[in-house]
Amino acid sequence: MDAMRLIGVTRHALAQAGTVHDIVAEAWQIQALAEAIGGHFVMSGPVAARAEARGLCEAGSRARGALFRPALHHPALHSGGLRAAQLSEVRDPREVLLALGDLLAEAGFALVGVASNTDEEALYWQCVEAIDAADEARDRVHGMLRHLTVLEWGGAA
Repeated sequence: MDAMRLIGVTRHALAQAGTVHDIVAEAWQIQALAEAIGGHFVMSGPVAARAEARGLCEAGSRARGALFRPALHHPALHSGGLRAAQLSEVRDPREVLLALGDLLAEAGFALVGVASNTDEEALYWQCVEAIDAADEARDRVHGMLRHLTVLEWGGAA
């Protein structure tokens, strides 16, 4: 499935998430998607952007690790499985990176809401770590966009 379609489906799922468990599960899905898109760029993106793409993979993996908890073993995650596994192509790298950056920001905002409203200390710290990783992932996305811009304008990245 095209990356933009996956981002759209995932954005819709996050918007529909009604419980803490659903929000955490969707944030996990978003980080998995960031990791998959980063992996796509590592394998087939411009050489200049590959270091940032590897960093995106690492940030997504770290955030998913922070958010892993037994609550993720619920129907919201299992009904559709791991959406990122369906990634088959990135047609417009710039558009995908811009949309992924926005989606990571939305995940961060959703996790701030969860962290702000929980009395569960473990969940709070998991969200804080995942928010930090989402910010790092967004930084990597912006770095990749800078590399693409330099390449488009004929410079050396």
